[in-house]
This record gives sequence, structure tokens and C-alpha cells, in this order.
Amino acid sequence: MKTLRILPQTSPLSGAVLVPGDKSVSHRAVMLAALADGESRVRRWLPAGDTVATLAAVQALGVSIAVIERGAQAWELAVTGRGLGGLRPAAGSLDCRHAGTCLRLLAGLLSGQPFASVLDGSEQLRRRPMRRITGPLRQMGADIDDHDGRAPLTIRPAPLRGIRYEMPVASAQVKSALLLAGLFAAGETAVWQPGPTRDHTERMLRAMGVPLAEANGWVRLPGSPGQLAPLDLTVP
Repeated sequence: MKTLRILPQTSPLSGAVLVPGDKSVSHRAVMLAALADGESRVRRWLPAGDTVATLAAVQALGVSIAVIERGAQAWELAVTGRGLGGLRPAAGSLDCRHAGTCLRLLAGLLSGQPFASVLDGSEQLRRRPMRRITGPLRQMGADIDDHDGRAPLTIRPAPLRGIRYEMPVASAQVKSALLLAGLFAAGETAVWQPGPTRDHTERMLRAMGVPLAEANGWVRLPGSPGQLAPLDLTVP
């Protein structure tokens, strides 16, 4: 049997590590930039399977996205937003692949559009529960069908109204879906969270000029802001 000898370190280790960009922020950056008035720049965007599904879905809705710099772990994107009223109907169903964040957040965003949409994905995604999203969206007036509580989701045009919704379980995806729907709703949308959740959507909306208010677990979004300023974002 050979003996492993560990020699003493004679010099300090040094080097640089490039950490991939955050997936949750990358999803939201593309969706929100699509709704902005003007061109957004998103640096260090994560090109993963789930986030590429979101990028493709947004492009299918008529949004122009150029890859300015393409690396193995990070892309720089230029997203030409179409404004809150400028999205176009996709030619077919939107394939969210395996991405629950893509499907759930797009459900909120598309509930306020003047055209119908179908959100679908892989067999794996079709097994994931969706009524935690479709339930409160229906309370806002959304015309949305699910298949036994799962994808695919069919969304038809309907006027939305703001609601006060208390989440039974803390969820950044549910909160974000309702806030995105609230951008197209009449009146205030208020979401209460029983515990802390990721606040990426709120931070980006504030950066785009939306006057969100937060207090005592409530996140409040006033009626439709009219327009969103473009993002200038480096994904952390």
C-alpha cells in the first residue's frame, strides 16, 4: 500500500473564481425588461436551461433580444422593451421546458394581456402544482384554466382588478406572479407574506420607477404605473 504524503504549503494560494449569475434574477430581468419602454442592458445573465426557456418565451411574445456578448457562464443582453401594452400573441403555446419560475411568473404577466396564451412545458413541469398561482389570479379576474391543477395553462383576455391576498405559505413565485399581474390591474394589489421571501421582483420594479410600498409583511403595488423605465443591471 502506498503512503500519501502531504507536503507543507510553502506559498499562499491565489487565483480568481467567476461565479455564475443568479438564476432567479436572470428570469425576472428578461421578463421585466420586456415590459420597459426602451432598451435595457443586462450583464452577467445566466444562460442555463431554465433561463433560456424564459428568454425564448419572451422573444415569442414579440420582444427583440440581442446577445451582445456570449460567454460560457454569462451573456450580456440588450432587450428592446415593448412597454406594458406592446407584447404580441405567440404563434403557438409557450414552452417553459422544466422552468417553474418561467411558467408561474408568465402566468401573472400574461393574465393582463389583450390576447390569449397557452403556457406548457415538459412532463416534469406538468406534474408541478399550479393552483397556488391560478387561484389568486382568478380572484383578480383572470380567465385562466389549468388541467387538474397543473400545466398546461390557458389564459384568455380579461380585465384585472387589484386584490388583497394573504399567502398561506411564503412564496417568491406567487408574490411575483401577483405583482406582475398587478401592473395591468385596476386599483392596488397588496400581497402579504407570512415569512421572508426573495425580493428580486420588488427591487427591479423600484429600479424601473414603480412606487412599491412594504410594511408589516405587506407588499403594495398601486394601479398600473403606465410605463416602466429600462433596466441597467448586472446580475449578481
